[in-house]
Parts: sequence; C-alpha cells; structure tokens
Amino acid sequence: MQKLIIILSVLFILTACKKESQPPIYKGANFSVFKNKVIQGDYSAQVHSPVHITSNYQSPANATFPNVIEFKFAINGKDNEMPMGVNHTFLLTTNEQGRIELPVITFGKKHQAETQSTPSGSIPPNTPLKVQVDASDVVHALASQGYYETFNGQKIYKEDFKGLYIAGNLAPLGWDFDNLAGRTDRQLTDPDNDGIFEITLSLNPYNPDDFTAKEWQLQHNIEQYPQFSSSVPLVDALYNLALDETEMNIEADGTFRTGEEWPGVWTRDVSYSILLAYAFTNPDIAKTSLMRKVKNNRIMQDTGTGGAWPISSDRTTWALAAWEIYKVTGDDEWLKTIYPIIKNTVDDDFATLTDGRSALIKGESSFLDWRKQTYPDWMNGVDIFESRSLGTNAVHAQTYHVLSQMAHLLGKEATTYEQAAQQVKQAVNNELWLENKGYYAQYLYGRNSLMRSPRSEALGEAFTVLFDIANEARALQVINNTPTVDYGIPCIYPQIPEIPPYHNNGIWPFVQAYWNWACAKVGHTEALQQGLAGMNRAAALFLTNKENMVAENGDFRDTEVNSNRQLWSVAGYLSTVYRVFAGMQFELDGLHLSPHVPAGYGNECILTNIQYRKATLSVKILGVGSKIKSCTINGQAAQPFISHQAEGHQHIVIELEETPNSLHSKDIAANRFSLKTPHLTNNRNKLTWSTIPQAEAYLIIRNGNIIDTTSNTEYICEARNQYSEYCVKAINQQNTSFASNIIIWEPKDIISIEAETMGRQGDISAKGYQGKGYIELSKSLNTSINKSVQIPEDGYYLIQGRYSNGSGPDNTDNKCAIRTLFIDGQKAGVMVMPQRGKDEWSNWGYTNLIKVQLKEGKHRMELSFKSYNTNMNGDVNTALLDELRIIPLR
Repeated sequence: MQKLIIILSVLFILTACKKESQPPIYKGANFSVFKNKVIQGDYSAQVHSPVHITSNYQSPANATFPNVIEFKFAINGKDNEMPMGVNHTFLLTTNEQGRIELPVITFGKKHQAETQSTPSGSIPPNTPLKVQVDASDVVHALASQGYYETFNGQKIYKEDFKGLYIAGNLAPLGWDFDNLAGRTDRQLTDPDNDGIFEITLSLNPYNPDDFTAKEWQLQHNIEQYPQFSSSVPLVDALYNLALDETEMNIEADGTFRTGEEWPGVWTRDVSYSILLAYAFTNPDIAKTSLMRKVKNNRIMQDTGTGGAWPISSDRTTWALAAWEIYKVTGDDEWLKTIYPIIKNTVDDDFATLTDGRSALIKGESSFLDWRKQTYPDWMNGVDIFESRSLGTNAVHAQTYHVLSQMAHLLGKEATTYEQAAQQVKQAVNNELWLENKGYYAQYLYGRNSLMRSPRSEALGEAFTVLFDIANEARALQVINNTPTVDYGIPCIYPQIPEIPPYHNNGIWPFVQAYWNWACAKVGHTEALQQGLAGMNRAAALFLTNKENMVAENGDFRDTEVNSNRQLWSVAGYLSTVYRVFAGMQFELDGLHLSPHVPAGYGNECILTNIQYRKATLSVKILGVGSKIKSCTINGQAAQPFISHQAEGHQHIVIELEETPNSLHSKDIAANRFSLKTPHLTNNRNKLTWSTIPQAEAYLIIRNGNIIDTTSNTEYICEARNQYSEYCVKAINQQNTSFASNIIIWEPKDIISIEAETMGRQGDISAKGYQGKGYIELSKSLNTSINKSVQIPEDGYYLIQGRYSNGSGPDNTDNKCAIRTLFIDGQKAGVMVMPQRGKDEWSNWGYTNLIKVQLKEGKHRMELSFKSYNTNMNGDVNTALLDELRIIPLR
C-alpha cells in the first residue's frame, strides 16, 4: 500500500510542474474544471497527489433562506385539506425572542393574515416556528358521524384516522405527501384535547454534520484493482477516490452496500452499478449481491409505489447485470444459475405487464420510483401501473434480447424472447418518439386513453442509444436535443413546479455516467465534455460520490434524500475510465476497446493490472479523440480487441486521431420549470379549473385527443351517454403543463356485479362500501370467484373493480394485490389493487381498466389468483372487493 502511494505521488509530481499554466479543461457558466483543480465561485477543490484532495466547498443552502412560507395540513399525511395548488401562505417575522408564531388557522380555510408576498428577507438558521390549526370540526365529525368528509368528497373514517401532519416549502418541511405519514417530526399534536393541534419546527436547520469533509486521503488498499494514470491529476485522484469508496461499500457478508446511508442490497441500485463497472472489477461480490435479490427463483422488485411489483416493474435490471458478469467471466455455471431466474421473471412479467393495446410494457419509470417527483400529482398506483415509461421499456427490451442470447447458448428456445425485444423496440420508436423534440417521450399516461408526456427522461434517453433502440440518426438526435443544464443532465426536463429537488430538479451521477457512455458511443465529444465536467465538479468539490444534487445550483443540500459514497454514483465515476476513456465493451467473443478521450484530458492514459479471464492486460491510450489511428498488441499491429481465449500478459497501445469538436454542437439549457398542472372539477356538463400563472391558453382533451383550445377557465361539454375522459392542459408559446386530473363521463347503463354475491366477506372490517357488503380476497379466501352476466349488445367494454387495500402505505412496501380476470375461461387481463394506506380498509378506489370485446348474451366473469399473481411479499396478497363494473364503450 505504501509503495503504491509513493509511486502515484512521484507520477503526480512529474506532471504537476506543467499544470499551472494550463487553461481549463472545461468552463461552464458557474464552474471551471482544470487538470488539477475545480473552481466554483469562491469554492475550490485542489488535487495534491493521486491519493489526496482538499476542498473548501460549503453548501450555500443556509445563507439565503426565504421569509415566506407555504404549507398545508394533511389528515393521515394525504393532500386533502384544500384543493391542489391552494396553500396557506405567510410572511415570516421573528419576535423579540427570535421566534416565529403564526395565528391559529382553521383547518380547510385561509386565514385573513395570509399574504401572497414575495420573499423580502432571510430567516436565521434554526429559527423556531410554532404552527397551530383548529381542527375541531374534523374531531367533531369523526366522533359524531364516524367520518370526516374532505373538500373533494372523500370520507375519512374514524377507524382510519392516524393523525394530522404538515407539508410545506421551507426546510425542514417538504411537499412529499407520499412519505409524510411516516414523518413523526411533521405530525401535529393536541396535548389538551381541545381540537387545536400544534407543532414547533426549527426553520432553516443547520447541522455541521450535513456538510462534506474538507479533505480526502486514500484509506484502503486498492492495489487489486486496475491502476489508472494520465496527464490529468484530477481524474487520477477521483478514480482512486472511487476505488476507495468501493472498498467502503463492501460489507462483511460479501455484498455491496447501497451507500453510506443505505445498508443492504437494492435490486436496481446494485444492478446498474454492476453494469457500469463492478461486473468487471468485483465479479464475485457482484454475484453474491445479485443472488441476495432472488426469491422463489425470481428477481425481487424493491419496495415501491403501491406495494412494489407490478406497479414498479424494472426488476429486470438484474438480468442486465447478471449477463454482464457472464460476458466478463465466461462462467458457465453462473449462466446456468441465472437463466431460469431471468426466464421465470420475464414470463411472469409477460403475463402481467402486457395487454393487447401495445407491445409497450406497463409500470413506473425505472429508478424514478417516487411518484410525485416525476408523475402528475393526481396519478395513483393504478394510474402508474397503466403508464408506459421510456426507461422501463428500454430495460425490458434489452432484457428480452439478453434472455434470447442466454437461451441460444444453452440450447433453449430463443425466438420468442428476441421477437419480444424487437416488438418493444419498435413500439418505443412508434409510440414514444417526439419528432418535434428530437428525443423520446418520458412516458404515456392517462386512463383508458393514453397521452405522451413530452418531458425528456435522461436515463431512458441514454438507454435508447446504449441498447440500440434508436437508429444511428435518432441516437445522434437524442444526444443533441435532450436538454442538459450547466451542472449536468437532469433526470427529467423541464422540472415540475412545487416539487422539491430529488428526481425532480435533480442530477444523479449514475444517470450522468450512462449519459456520458451514450455520448461516447455516438462520438459526440462536446456533449461528453459537458457530462465529464459535471461529474468531476461534484466529486471533487464534495470529496465523495453523492447520491444526487440540485439541478438548479449543483448543491447536495436540499434534495429530499441524499447519501455519501452512493454505490451507483461510485460505479458511475469508475465507468468514466472503463467505459469512456478506455471504451471497454465486453461481448461473448472478447473485450472490445473503442476509446474516447476529449481534448483537454491529456495525451496519455494508462490502465494496468486489468484482469480479464486468463489474461492480464495493460492499455495505453495516446492522443485525444474517438477515431483509432493505430493499435498494437504486444508490439504487433492488431485490432483493438482481446479474445475471450487470450492468456498471459497483453500490452495494448492505441493511438487516437482527434476529431474536431465542431462536428457536433451541444447547447446548455436554462433549468426550466413547466406550467403548473390544472386541477379540474365538474358540475353536470361544465368543467372548471383555476387560472394557471403564465398560461396563455388551455387545451381541452377528450379521450386523449385535443378537441378545443380556450383562454377561459371553464368549458361546457357536449352531453352524451358515452364513456368519455376529459382533462385540460395549460400552455404558452414556450411551455406546457401535465394533463390535469381526469374527469370521467360514464354512460347510464353500467353493469354492476356486487362482490358479496360472488364470495364470502372475511374478517376485515370496513365502511364506505356500496350495496350490501364486500368480500375479502386473499391467498386462502375467495381465490377464485365468478358470476354470469348478461351483455346487452356486441361491442367493446371496460371492466374494473372497486377495492380497498390497507396492507400498507400507498408509496412503498410490497403487498400490491393482484388477480387475473377471465371471461368465459379466457384470460382477459390482470387486475391490480395497489396499497392505499396502512390499515385504511375503508379507503376505496378503482382498479385499472381492462378492455374487452364481448358479444351479446351471457358471459361468465371469473377473478382468480394465479401463480404469476404472486407479489413481492409472497405471503400477503390481500384486498377487499366491493363490486365489478362493466362499462360499455360506444
């Protein structure tokens, strides 16, 4: 270890004497990256040796803390006090004791002291704020009639009442209603039982422990890893920092820890990390980590929206990582182990995540698993299940391709999976490509009729390039046109207003790493330089590979959750060297090298101690650019390729020929926010919505199609006895909003099957049901129920259930209830019943819509639990069913 440090330090000294006169490698609007340092305003990081960096960076988050607060109260942590977009707003002033105390506010009503003032000052750190709310009407209603009815008609029953919470715009508050019910620090109390609840918060919280270290020095032995040196000391040191943090993330049980704040193995985190780097550097630990996420010989989906799979549906990221390990190691036993796991998983996904409407796969955006961070506020678990998202579909397309390759190697049937891969790729291109934007849409969303969200989604955009979904022309358009901001590529663009930074208004280094890899593949040097600069800036100034940062200012503070040495961020930095500079691509026939070294990153990069199967490799890359001028292996002219059968030492020298940056250009976008989402209400056939700031007009949408444009905030709908879905978008010349919540016009002749006529009630108590009762669906009760129904005429129908699922919260856990609908013995579709609130069995909602074509006459409807309906919990798969509805489509 000491010998390694001495060698690295000597190499550093030899290059350091040339560094001071060097121009910056990259100069952005707010920061500059040099060969040996990073400067951002008054802050700088300085490289002292390949194993030593210092930084004086301090988050500016506490310096200018606004003195205007917006907040809402929330029964059971839900956004149910006032309509969406209507908040309590106060100008904050401290009293003589340095405290702030607001007047008592009546629940559901604005106070006369409220104001729409803009911030005119700053609140000092750790300022106490006392908030009180008179909720006596809520308490009285719960006691006298057994429920409280919210502004939108939702009934909250006494048995389901968990407490009163507060959400808001200033730290320590946030607008995260999804996780609010679990935040005891944001729960109000009523100590004297007078109906007035209160809480005291510490505004502008300051804690020295929230800040990063001022110095990094190598702590662990990294001699077993590939060693990297170049003429850019900054990259050398940050590479070693990433190896140091890799060692910190290896647990005693031989698995990868997800990050400093995140113990344990998470499926998508570890999978994306392995694909970036760890299949190559730590294959044994990668294998052990992946196998930790297998249950019932299937891949486990991490906890997620509405109870995880199938609402969250990107667990097949595991398959990409497992296949990468095989390509690196050639381990046939590993191939035999992973094939049935992946096949079982894919077959269950085929049965659950597809329908006849499209080849696109259903489910939440990959890794963007905090619904209000990237989806409209009104979308619940059912809506997200029905969405078709870019990143998740890209992962599935690649998974099916990988599975077909595995099947071919093992002599199994492979055609089915390759055909599925091509069908998903074609559907992505047909249904998600935005010709006017030059990149792919974020997702399709809606109810029965789906619309495209024109936002970009960075990880998915990168995958369309890396997984060959985009053809060569479209791949270049994706890199050219997907918006990037000064600090890097944001997860989505534009941002969603009034949602705090995390996935929204956030930059994630691992996403940046995949983007950089895609830029290198396309040969887009200017976009790559921007991406590398963003990664170098953050890692150097923070002296750790943070989980995420704010897209607007590049700071690690004020994101909803963050962690040091986040595993996929660490792997992301390693991929800079492996996937970009060295251009390493593992295939079945061997290791292919296609380096891309942008101008400014020196004329020499050296990687040694590369262990690849039975060979030990060293790679020297001379020059800059992405075009290979020459290549020698052990002194002989050769292709930049090492066979999987190679043995012994292989010394590779690649000389590059510079390609002018002017070949492609890449603009930096301002970090823009979309218009607010309208909130739609209806009275008979009139739609109304509040005025959206900066909106110039509103699009009226019926069944996914624009039918009118108006500058008013109301619209008279044509009366019709026909199923119709209405929503509204706010627009101006530069911007648009999400589609509003959907108002449904239903025909009068809906057929209702009361669930109590199909099975037994069970032991779970609930209120608010329709008809005479309800039944419990579980793995032991009512596992198959059926009823015959008379259909009046030929045509298309929508079938859905009214259900409740109190097995867990609506944002996490793993107990989504799943059943399969059969009509006359033929599978019609899968019905999902996501969790709606822990122990909230009186919280009723509707399942997804299953579209079927029926002939006039009698038909047998059956709802059954099948093996592929097994959720991630395995044991608890429970819901209450109130009715089945059969809705005619005309």
